[in-house]
Formats: sequence, structure tokens, C-alpha cells
Amino acid sequence: MSDSEEESQDRQLKIVVIGDGACGKTSLATRFAQEAFGKQYKQTIGLDFFLKRISLPGNLNVTLQVWDIGGQTLGGKMLDKYVYGAHGVLLVYDITNYQSFENLEDWFSMVKKANEESDIQPVVSLIGNKIDLEHMRTVKADKHQRFCQENGLVSQFVSAKTGDSVHLCFQRVAAEILGVKLNKAEMEQSQVSHNHTKFFLSNWTKIYSFLLA
Repeated sequence: MSDSEEESQDRQLKIVVIGDGACGKTSLATRFAQEAFGKQYKQTIGLDFFLKRISLPGNLNVTLQVWDIGGQTLGGKMLDKYVYGAHGVLLVYDITNYQSFENLEDWFSMVKKANEESDIQPVVSLIGNKIDLEHMRTVKADKHQRFCQENGLVSQFVSAKTGDSVHLCFQRVAAEILGVKLNKAEMEQSQVSHNHTKFFLSNWTKIYSFLLA
């Protein structure tokens, strides 16, 4: 195989998506891989698997193997095997469900334990999902940021429903794994989109209240 052929090959990364049931893990994976959103909740039993090819700066093509782990599997016999050897982990919670945030400690502890003997230590990203429901938020953003800082996690807010920052959250974790620096516009996109969503919802609430008055 020539050097040029070898350089043109895709890199492949295993990305595991975990968190409580109903926090939007499957919706997140489906939105990313298939650009679709299912309106009805369907519990994932065991494991779903998705593939998606993305591009990173430097003409680097990366195939992400996305492992969507059912939320009911915390403590299950197969969970450590699913997580073992992952290059990246998306630790997902629902910003409108405080319990899903509290349970992150258990999920994160499981990730660390599962990879104690692995040659690969995964990059872990904390994903606050459902920012389209900002007006129903029960987990304050500063709690999210504190958890990231205390545990050295990548931080991201997304909406699987609208697609807001979904592609970026996978792109960021892939870039972090491979040591690729994203440009400033890409890095700022998440916060800009998040603030825009907050601004829109806040002002829509005011308009709606005015119309009802």
C-alpha cells in the first residue's frame, strides 16, 4: 500500500452514548447519523449502532461508530463491555430532568471503572440535551459547567429535536480525541446557538404572555 493510499484512509472512532433513559440519547444519535427525529419515545433495549462519516480540518475523514446504550443498563452485565475501548463517551442528561443530572456520577464512575485496564482512555463530553425546552430547565448551567471542570470533561448543550449543535458535539469530541484544533467559528458555534435559543424562547414567552394578558 502506498503512502498516499494509507493517508487517504478513514480514521475510525468508537463513540459511546450513555445516560438515563428518556434523556434523548437515541434521538441525539439518530439526529446526528440520519438527520431525523422521532416524535414518539421508544426505549432502547441493550444497544443500537450507528455509523457516520465526518470531516475534520486538515482533510481528515473520520468514521464514527456510535454506540447508543439503553438507559436501563446501568449496572447491567454487558455495560462495561460496551464501554470498554471507547475513544469517546457522550454523557447525556436532560436539562429538564434533575434526576438525570444527579445520576451522572454513577454513569461517569462506571466509565472510569470499565476502562481501568484499557490502553485507551476515552475523551468524555458532558451533553446537556433538550435546550429547546430552556423555559423548563431544572439543571442550572453553572452546575453543568462545575461538573465539567471538576472531572475534566468537554462541555456541550444540544437539542436533538431541533438539531441545534448536534453535529458540533460529535465533531468536537472527535477533534479532541485526534488532537485536531477546530477553527474559532466552529468552537463558538455551540455557545452562539445556545444563547440564540435562550433569547428566542425568552422573548417568545414574553410575547405569548402579552397576547394572553
